[in-house]
Amino acid sequence: MPSLTQPDNRAAGAAWRIRGRTIALDRPIILGIVNVTPDSFSDGGSFLALEAAVAHAGRLVEEGADILDVGGESTRPQGAVAVTAEEERRRVVPVVRELRRRFPEVPISVDTVKAETASAALGEGATIVNDVSGFRLDPALAGVCAEHGAGVILMHSRGGVSEMGTYTHASYGDDVVGEVVSELREAVARARAGGLPDEVIVLDPGVGFAKRSAHSLAVLAELPRLVALGFPVLVGASRKRFIGELTKASEPARRVYGTVGANVVALARGARLFRVHDVRPSREALDVAWAVLAAEGGQ
Repeated sequence: MPSLTQPDNRAAGAAWRIRGRTIALDRPIILGIVNVTPDSFSDGGSFLALEAAVAHAGRLVEEGADILDVGGESTRPQGAVAVTAEEERRRVVPVVRELRRRFPEVPISVDTVKAETASAALGEGATIVNDVSGFRLDPALAGVCAEHGAGVILMHSRGGVSEMGTYTHASYGDDVVGEVVSELREAVARARAGGLPDEVIVLDPGVGFAKRSAHSLAVLAELPRLVALGFPVLVGASRKRFIGELTKASEPARRVYGTVGANVVALARGARLFRVHDVRPSREALDVAWAVLAAEGGQ
């Protein structure tokens, strides 16, 4: 029976450099999701108030989140509406400021496609920018990240904010993963052109973004092809639609176990970072899976 362990840990990047520190990728790293939006697909409106968002973030840290990922614009599959940079800053910046004050040791990521929002959040203590467009939508964003020395997550997607979570651009040829890898190479080229060194880059295949369920499954199954690019890989399968289709869980909040399953498989195929809503289940499952993989002698 072939080993599930990633064949070469060096290919995934042994560390990730963000502003002011380096995150060692010698264990699974979890990003806890803090949505400060009224319309996110899973928890929209639940944490709009500052204190609610901060309290939620505190629970995520207590459950084992390594990083907090704050987002103020939904990319939900149905009816996502782009917001102005001003509105996004109004939602995100106070939360980033308060999280930095209350959790000074926890890295904060801002989930945005806008240079203005990123600049404001980085100015308040965020150290990572998570761009679901892979620097496609705002040419200035890479330069802002470089100026601040931020770590960046470049996700594969197609289309604008209002359609990237839909099937509008989910058209692929015979090699879905090859197209995803090629388009992520283009994202890396944009990052480099903006002045960002390779050491700050993490890649995300964009599970569920411009992808039908079969496409998302193919990306997870063939994750080593993305790992082979030499950058750390993040997977964001949490509560996604393909999990609901497989498990018959129509409500996103009921997709916890399916999320855990997807994350464990992704870990075995080389992912090292995981963006999740439900931290504790993934923390425990990933830590146990990691221990088994280490015992196998592949780490």
